[in-house]
Amino acid sequence: MKKETILIVDDQPEILNAVERLLKEEYRILTAPSGQSALDILQNQRIAVILADQRMPGMTGVEFLSRAIALQPDTVRILITAYADITASIDAVNRGQIYYYISKPWEPEELLLIIRQAVEKFQLQQENRKLNQRLKEINLQLEQENVLLRQNIKKEYDFSNIIGHSPRMLQVFKLVSKIIDTSTTVLLLGDTGTGKELIARAIHFNGPRKNEMFVAQNCGALPDTLLESELFGHVRGSYTGAISDRKGIFELADGGTVFLDEIVDTSPALQVRLLRVLQEGEIKPVGGTMTIKVDVRVIAAANKNLEQMVREGKFREDLYYRLNVFPILLPPLHERREDISDLVYHFIAKYAKKNNKTISSITPEALQLLVQATYPGNIRELENEIERAVTLADTNTPITPEVLSTRLHQPQISAVPEPEISERSLKDQVEDLEKRMIQHALEETHGNILHAAKKLHLSRAGLHKKINRYKLSVKSK
Repeated sequence: MKKETILIVDDQPEILNAVERLLKEEYRILTAPSGQSALDILQNQRIAVILADQRMPGMTGVEFLSRAIALQPDTVRILITAYADITASIDAVNRGQIYYYISKPWEPEELLLIIRQAVEKFQLQQENRKLNQRLKEINLQLEQENVLLRQNIKKEYDFSNIIGHSPRMLQVFKLVSKIIDTSTTVLLLGDTGTGKELIARAIHFNGPRKNEMFVAQNCGALPDTLLESELFGHVRGSYTGAISDRKGIFELADGGTVFLDEIVDTSPALQVRLLRVLQEGEIKPVGGTMTIKVDVRVIAAANKNLEQMVREGKFREDLYYRLNVFPILLPPLHERREDISDLVYHFIAKYAKKNNKTISSITPEALQLLVQATYPGNIRELENEIERAVTLADTNTPITPEVLSTRLHQPQISAVPEPEISERSLKDQVEDLEKRMIQHALEETHGNILHAAKKLHLSRAGLHKKINRYKLSVKSK
């Protein structure tokens, strides 16, 4: 291990020799007979500790140590003086930033202990300097990564990257553009899987709060007591297991956006607390006595009819009106079939990259099955279907009907409202269903009786009988 260097400055050779003999076994020793010669050494040598006499010709110890600060500020400075009066000591500490001063005559053991402590102080300073430098480098790296991450997030959630050119989606984009630069509370309505969180993130990352936090919470994912703590935080001891204070989502997202998904699943008691956040902009942690002011944009989402829930007494009317400042209805996928093709190719590219496969296309037959399918799970269901298909497909081959789910090969029944059961007999409704299935199969096969019969799991003769029975037209292409 490399020895640290001690610089001894004294105009008396016997003092220099005595101190050198005491310290040379543990440290590398340099000596100087005057302050000026010591300054010359400091220009070229890294010194851990300076031990300087106060009374020297030409330059006092305090004057020398004061000038030494500019050359090596981390060096630990010790003053030896035979005049240990209070005034001199204060002057030495203030001007020379002295770590310690020793009165003559000194005890060898005491001096050795002081030097050891001074060296430890110097080494700690050097280690701290290295750590601080490393910390600055890490912070700079994190800052650069954070900027890059924000750029990527902004790009990912740019509205130009949200797929949809159907009239219904263009209307959604038009509404979003009206409030994106504001802090207006937004209520996103629509079935599960229609992309409510995607729109919420796009609003945040393209708006004035984009540099602050976006925090999403599914209100139906936690029991009410845990959800309250998750949203508002808690203080230590407020309930069993609360071993320390904890900030809630609203406090963490101060200045940013909170996305409350499935807001309909909150209890009446929690709805009161949410109302206070929207009205007063303040929260109170569970078990706490002090309120905390927060500046948060709230975007809520619901997959049920909130107006009806208000009428039924299942949702607070005052909270509904606070949330319903700017409602946006996201259409289900079956009402925007024009977008399905683009979504399919988007998901193929996404999961081909994820699975390290070269798949960039889909056969017309497979695409037709996907476009005509019903999607109770909406975009999420379509995405899951494409992920499965990409996983099953061989690399360098297109997506074919064979890798699609079995249900997609079954005749898809359009969601046409049916008359009340009490108005029509079961026989009439079954016949209507059968006619629609046959007509759909004929359209899919372009009037090919044999292919249509196979799709319906009927014989060719049996299908002919039903076509004649229902007086259906067969148009061949």
